[in-house]
Order: sequence, then structure tokens, then C-alpha cells
Amino acid sequence: MIKQVLIGILCGAAVLTVGILIGHYGIVKSSSSAPSWVNDVAKDVDESLIEKFLSEVDNIQIQENLKELTKVPHMATTAGDEQTVQFMLKRWQDPETGLDQAWREEYMVYLSFPNPKKPNKVTVVSPSDSVLHTVREKEKPYTSDKEDPEVVQPYAAFSPAGNTKGKLVYANQGKPSDYQLLNQTVDLRGTIAITRYGGAGRADKAINAAPFGVIGVLVYTDPLDINDGLMSDTNETYPHSWYMPPSGVERGSFKTGFGDMLTPYMAAKEDTYRIPVKNITGIPPIPIQPIGFEDAYRLICELGGQAAPAQWQGAFNCSYNFGSPGFKHTSAFNNSDVKMEIFNYEEVKNSSNVMGVIRGSVEPDRYVIYGNHRDSWVHGAIDPSSGTSVMLELSRVLGRMVKQGKWRPRRSIIFGSWGAEEFGLIGSTEYTEQYFAKLSERAVAYINVDIAVFANATLRASGMPSVQNVIFKAAKQVDAPGLDSTSVYDNWIRYSNRTSPAHGLIPRLGYLSGAGSDYAAFVHYLGIASMDISYTYDKSKTNARIYPAYHTAYDTFNYASRFIDPGFVSHQAIARTAGNVLIRLADSLVLPLNCSDYAETLEDYLNTAVTLYQQKLQAWNISMEPLKRAVASFRSAANQLDQVIRSSDLANETPLKVRRINDQLMLLDRAFLDPLAFPDKYAYRHVIWASSSAGKTTFPGLADAYAKAESSEQSSDWDKVHYHLSVLSQAIDGAASTLVDVI
Repeated sequence: MIKQVLIGILCGAAVLTVGILIGHYGIVKSSSSAPSWVNDVAKDVDESLIEKFLSEVDNIQIQENLKELTKVPHMATTAGDEQTVQFMLKRWQDPETGLDQAWREEYMVYLSFPNPKKPNKVTVVSPSDSVLHTVREKEKPYTSDKEDPEVVQPYAAFSPAGNTKGKLVYANQGKPSDYQLLNQTVDLRGTIAITRYGGAGRADKAINAAPFGVIGVLVYTDPLDINDGLMSDTNETYPHSWYMPPSGVERGSFKTGFGDMLTPYMAAKEDTYRIPVKNITGIPPIPIQPIGFEDAYRLICELGGQAAPAQWQGAFNCSYNFGSPGFKHTSAFNNSDVKMEIFNYEEVKNSSNVMGVIRGSVEPDRYVIYGNHRDSWVHGAIDPSSGTSVMLELSRVLGRMVKQGKWRPRRSIIFGSWGAEEFGLIGSTEYTEQYFAKLSERAVAYINVDIAVFANATLRASGMPSVQNVIFKAAKQVDAPGLDSTSVYDNWIRYSNRTSPAHGLIPRLGYLSGAGSDYAAFVHYLGIASMDISYTYDKSKTNARIYPAYHTAYDTFNYASRFIDPGFVSHQAIARTAGNVLIRLADSLVLPLNCSDYAETLEDYLNTAVTLYQQKLQAWNISMEPLKRAVASFRSAANQLDQVIRSSDLANETPLKVRRINDQLMLLDRAFLDPLAFPDKYAYRHVIWASSSAGKTTFPGLADAYAKAESSEQSSDWDKVHYHLSVLSQAIDGAASTLVDVI
């Protein structure tokens, strides 16, 4: 019996030993023959590939791109625009340096144009209707490219047509407060107002004027705001420097919203339902026309009345007067009117986005989107072709790596060359409306490089706080143009910086709280982590609100190469920086998005709100405690997720854990969307970054509601403040809950 038991034990031990040996060698064999995707799934960004990318970005290629893009004017839907469409397709379909796929996406959009057979006219007319002065209809042609018949006459897109005549008044920047003050000194009914750019949106200058009875508006760029006061084209302005010449006129879209106005929240396809034109809002109710400062000088310096307030004064060597409609009694224009004859028309036209894609190898259903608009007002060398030339160069370098089999990104990269941006961000908005569901679920981030180079002093970047770190990291790896042993990051911090509780002294990242470029729909409508990157000027050396040739006929290749970026080395720095960010977002194992930086911004916003609003809110029995608790909860959740990322060896974790963390990072901004928070603001759903008129660096809905309530002192308006506090608190609390462990 004992013998049988011993034999059984020995046999069992032998079987166990054999099993262990088989299992061991089986595992070794299995791991040695693991499928290739196992290594691909765990792969992180390749720093040597980034170095290779940086070395291959070529400033001369960017220069040649810009030269090609600016050969002809290319306003949206014109023959010149179609020429750039074909150029983009040719480059992105190139067999050696192109992308995996490129195509055009077409939309039928509502646009506004001047009538080439009936040019818009602004004149000064005597009581007998004889013309005493005619405003210049086209800018002065210093070079032959300004004489191209496709150079569009300066006009205000979406201004209504109409003939108006009235006494002229000066209304500063056309803000509501400007018209209110002016209305205290003169009856504005039946007058025409002349305003300067700045202070209020283009369309708002007319929208604000109409309730006071103003029947027409002129708008110009004051040399004080764009030229540091310089005015003479004999030796001070273009063609001798970057400053706007006297006849230069800033064109633009005069509407307050973005996207196609006839198809709100729907892609503007041929068979899409369109609202009646009469239902369009946010456009000028009265005619408005931009003019050059040479004509504005002639008109403003002849006005009667008394000197306007000091902040209304500009660069002209005369008093900017208000208080009396019309011209001085001593003026040659005495008793005369200003007459506006505007012949703009509207039309639904076909506009194209050009799209390109590099398919991801591991997560092809996760998209990093890089975009820039293609259309311009005239030749558009800086706006937007500096950005397009940069995009073409970095897509050339990346495309060649893909074609040569040297690289394929982990995630898919989508390039967008947006159409009809100048008419109100139309191409990018229609794209987000058409692919709303897909982008909401799959888009990781959006990189916008519109005007790549305003000037050649320093980097400027804006974005959600979560993208701060990846921009900083990229900027540290790029050499600042023209500076030995100085990175773009180190140069940037000299020009614009702040002190962070977590990081110390760092460059100042701006916020995307408005709708200044194609990031708008991605931020406000979709809640996608976004950024806008450019090189800009030293603001201590100029008061220019933007580069002076902006939206004029003088924004040409010659202007860009002589005055903005000789040698195109700042363009090269932007291509390297933006491309570096793009590769990191597309290739990193864990998305380089930082929740703790977001928490810091929310805390800053909360501190400002408490300082500005808490005392008055307590008087109305409105507590800020829920908001304080929500921000604290977000900070705790962000710290917890950071700790999970730091403490995990994610390259050796299950891919599902990596995917889960990346989804938490990717979807964070979606948690701040509330479609009911801003019913009066089209497509604004992000409760942290919506636009605000209050001018406070805090939560926009709360700031606007508080400003209105404080002005009216009506209980219904204080109820709105309470409502926005609740919206904010619950959105932030909800966002925090997405960062903690899954229930």
C-alpha cells in the first residue's frame, strides 16, 4: 500500500515537473514569436525622428511655397482660389512626398461681394448734390501686382446695399458707449458715422449705431493704432517700411457669428435646408464701408463741434471733434453731406476645403488635426499664405517619411486647408458640422497655424491649458531664428511670461476665448483641445494692433520677404515648433495633455471671480461655495490622474489601460460643453472659453451675467447669475468625475 502511494507521488511530481518545463519553454517561445503589433502598441514617440524632422524643415521650400501661393489674388470661390485648391491637391497627392490620401470637400455657402460693374462710392456732396470730394475706390498701386483686375475693391462683406446721405459725425470705435456719449451731444438720427477699427467688432460698429438712428457707417484704420503715428508714403510707410500706406484699406467679414449663415448647425451641402435670408442675424442693418486713412484724415479734420475726449483722439494733426453734425463753417465742405452708394450683393457659391490624411498605424480612429485656411482677401502673403506655406512644408517632410517607409504615426493625422475663412470661418465650421459625431468621439487635438508669422521677434501661442506643456517641450527643442544658443522657448519667455505656482516663471500661453480663426468651431462647438501658434512682433517697440498690411492689397510676397521675415527663418521656426507638437500628439504612447495645468487655470479664474463677485453675491443670497468645491474637486482628480500616469509603467501595461487614460485626457474638454448655457451665442457651448464682453479674466458666462445684473439691479438678472454659477459648478464637477477611476 505504502509502495503504491510512493509510486503515485513520484509519478505526480514527474508530471508536474514536465508540465512546468513545457509551460516555461512554451511561454519563452510564445514571447519570442509575439505578433508585431505587440511592440507597436507599446511604442512611444521617437525623439530621433523628431530631430530628423527638425533638420529637414527647409526655409527655402517655405519661401517657394509662398511665392507660388501668392501669384494671384485668391479670394474665396474665385478662379484664383480654385488655382490654390489644385496646387494643394497636387502637393498632397505627390507620389514621393504626398499624403496617404487627399481630396476636396465642397460646400454651398452664402457670401457677399462688391459689384465690379457698380463700384461702391463714398463722396462729399454739396446741397446741390455736386461732388466736392470722392473717396479713393482702389488702393494706390505701388507695384504692378496691385493692378491685377482680380484685386477686389475694398468693401465690407455682408454690408447691405443702399444709398444714404447725411451729416458726418465722428464716433470713435463705434462701441455702444461711444454712441451713447455722442448721442448726448448731438441728435444722431439721419447721420453717417465715421469710426476707427478696434474696440468693437467690424459688424458691431454698424449694429451699435442703428438704434441711435445712424443711417450709414464708414470705418478706417487710424495711423495711431497701426502705424505708430506714421502717415507719409514718401518715406515712412509702405513701400519704404512695413507700415500701412495712406490709401491702404482693411477689408473683412462684417458679421458677428461664424459658419454659413443660411445653414446653422448643419453642413452647407447643396440639398441642405436653408433659413430665409430675412432671418439672418448678426450682420449690419445699415450700409458700412471701409476707407483709407488718407480720406479719413480729410473728413475728420473738417468736422465741426468741440474736441472729443482724449481717448478718442488719433494720429491726425488736427482735433478729432464731436458735438455738432457735419463740417466746420470755415470748411470747404461747409453745409455738405456725406453720400454712400453701396452696391454689394449676396450669392450662394461653391467653396472647397482641401483635406489630406496620414493614416495611423496603431490607433487610426484617433485624429490629430492640423489646419489653416487657404482663401485671402487679395494676395494674402501673410494672411493666410504664411500658414499654408508652413503646412505644406511640414506635410512634405512627414509625407516623404511615410512614402519611404521610415515612419507612420501612431494616430491618424488630418490636414485641413479650409475655404472661405475670411467670410466668417466657414470652411472649418462646415467641416465640424458635417462630421460632428465622428470628431466628437475621435478627435484628440486641433493645431491651428493661420498667420504663421506676424513678424520675427518671438513665438506667440494660445490654447487650452492642457496643451501648454507639449508646446513648451516643442519650443525648447527649436532654435530661435537669428539668436545663437537660444531656443524658441527661452526667447519667448523674455517677451511674455507669468509666474506659475507649479512651474515658476514660464511663457504666457494665451486663451482661445473668441473666434479669431479656424480654431473657433473646434473649441466652442466640439470641445476639442486646441491651440493657435505663430511668430509675432515685439510689442514694446510698436503699438500696431496687427501687422499693418493686414487685409490690404499690400500683403504680397514682396512685403513678406522684405519686411516681415527676410530669409523665412521665422517661418521655419514655426514649422519646426508646430510640427514637433504635431508629432508628439500623434505618436506619444500617453497623450501629452496635462490636467493639472488646467486645474491651475480654473483656480486662477475662481480667485478672480471670488475677488470681483463674492461680496455682492452674498448680498443677494447667492453662494459661491458650490463653485469652490467643484474647482477643488477638479484639482484633486487632476492630481490623482497625474499620479496614475507617473506611477504606471504604461509601456508594459495592458493597451486597454493606456487607451482608457488617453480617452480621459482627450475627452476632458467635452465635459465642459453645455448646449443651453449661451442661447444667444451661436455655437458657443464651452463654459470656460466662451466669448465675453465683460473684459474680466474669469468664467465668461458668470462675468457677463454679473455685469448685466450689476447694471440693472433686477432680481431676474441676479437669477441669471445664480444660473451661470450652477452651470459652471456642475460642468467643472462633471469634468472632474471623468478624470477619476471608472466606477
